[in-house]
Amino acid sequence: MNDEAVQLAKDGMDKAIDRLKRELSRVRAGRANPALLDEIKVDSYGSLLPLKQVATVSVADARLLVVKPYDRSTIAAIEKAINNSQLGLNPNNDGVVVRVPIPPLTEERRKQLVKTVKDAGEEAKIAIRQVRREANELLKEAQKDGSLSEDDLKRGLEQIQKLTDGEIKSVDDTVAKKESEIMEG
Repeated sequence: MNDEAVQLAKDGMDKAIDRLKRELSRVRAGRANPALLDEIKVDSYGSLLPLKQVATVSVADARLLVVKPYDRSTIAAIEKAINNSQLGLNPNNDGVVVRVPIPPLTEERRKQLVKTVKDAGEEAKIAIRQVRREANELLKEAQKDGSLSEDDLKRGLEQIQKLTDGEIKSVDDTVAKKESEIMEG
């Protein structure tokens, strides 16, 4: 029972960390990153498709993304979708590819992004604590049922707390790294 609860907690906490990393990859740190355009949907052939399904996105240099559509007829739709996104980017096309220059961040924008990053980190910590609570309740229920001894309960709670502390530290480290990327960018 102990191992099951600890494994359940580990899986849930890992999902929270993965979600945080995905969210942070979309936060613009001043340098070009294809993940920045992941959430963009393009109106293609009458339906909204993720940009990845209609084009490839690559990094030309530190401040330029290049979007190469699979079908040239979608260039205008891709450019429009990037323009309409809330990313503050100004794409331009040459009929073959869409170039997306990444402008340098202003000090005010950097502070906004740092706040966004901290909020995402806090959400991840809340999710981790929720998983800890669920795993602890599972162990306490097992102890009430008589399928877990008092010592095993104590050991299990300690393992889950140690796991939680490690995952919270991982969140803090990830957030701190992203903050420094944004501020130096």
